[in-house]
Amino acid sequence: MSPPSLKTRERLSEVRYEIRGELARRARELEAGGRILIKLNIGNPGAFGFRAPEHLQRAIADGIADTDPYTHQQGLPAAREAIAAFHQTRGTPGAAPDRVFIGNGVSELIDLSLRALLNPGDEVLLPSPDYPLWSAATILNDGRPVYYRCKVANDFLPDPDEIEALVSSRTRAIVLINPNNPTGASYPRALLERIVAIAAKHDLLLMCDEIYDGILYDDATFEPVAPLAGDVPCLSFGGLSKVHRACGWRVGWAVLSGDPARSDAFHHAMDLLGALRLCANVPGQFAIDAALRGVDTITPLCRPGGRLHEARRAVVESVAASRHLKLVAPDAALYAFPGVTGDAAEGFDDHDFALELLETEDVLIVPGSSFNVPYRNHFRVTLLPQPDALREVFSRIDRVLARHADRAATRTAA
Repeated sequence: MSPPSLKTRERLSEVRYEIRGELARRARELEAGGRILIKLNIGNPGAFGFRAPEHLQRAIADGIADTDPYTHQQGLPAAREAIAAFHQTRGTPGAAPDRVFIGNGVSELIDLSLRALLNPGDEVLLPSPDYPLWSAATILNDGRPVYYRCKVANDFLPDPDEIEALVSSRTRAIVLINPNNPTGASYPRALLERIVAIAAKHDLLLMCDEIYDGILYDDATFEPVAPLAGDVPCLSFGGLSKVHRACGWRVGWAVLSGDPARSDAFHHAMDLLGALRLCANVPGQFAIDAALRGVDTITPLCRPGGRLHEARRAVVESVAASRHLKLVAPDAALYAFPGVTGDAAEGFDDHDFALELLETEDVLIVPGSSFNVPYRNHFRVTLLPQPDALREVFSRIDRVLARHADRAATRTAA
């Protein structure tokens, strides 16, 4: 008789992260068998030939001799000073080095901040669709995600009235992912002002995931929330992974703003949790000053003719040419979130579609339902491949969707 298996945390059964889940595992099996795949599941610039800017690499190389010891749990003083100065230029109230926390990517800081905030049963208002780490971290820190809808019909922008209607006596925070992953929406100032007013009225923490703040297309603009929040407690997340194409360095930060008297206990909780993990990756922190004070290397990529802009154009034009797809064109970030429409949408299941696309066309995408939406007719792709590769991807997607449409027509005729 075999011994019983080790029990694991029960709440893990509620956690989904299909970005690196079952489909990604199947993709690795196919690659091990010799298949060549186009993988669009992760916003990982280095996997598509992007490099972190040379002046950031040089800053780490120049500082490497000083990176052996642990540093302060909130991060290197010089790095925190650079982040505070950057936020001061944005108008973040009270931006100061002692209000900055540096982590092993924004991912770690999301987890730490929710652990510092939540008691069992507390609620966090999250966008739907969301980046699923936010849901997972809420659940694993004994909270409850409560979703406000960002509807396709409203260009994936939330409705402040719906957000306020969801506030309960257990609500602790409103999460904003702006610019948005997975939709590419960029929230206008008037909308953010209304959400700030809700947080002020109900004494909620604003948690603002702004990791894509510099990745904007055409006439899109980015509005940071902290300057609008004033005295309302606000935690603003940023980092080197996306704008500076340095995902593997694992360098993120969070800036706590608003009335210090209202957030002092939360500050101390974040500091304690940071101390328990000793410190964040030290070498990567030497690149922060160079990133925030140095030359802008992302804007040229987002302008017409730049690689990201042309990749976005390839996706927008490919969807427009398809009779099976629709798209709210992304204003920002590194993703598009197309929807399946028409005959192909009859009986459509996003996970089954993603598996068929992988097995028959060697393309890996993420099903839309992985981003905590109730519908199953969307999927996410990243804009990081070369434009011609994306056009080829959508040619393959159309082949699969044409088969779905033909099967739907056959069922209807029968």
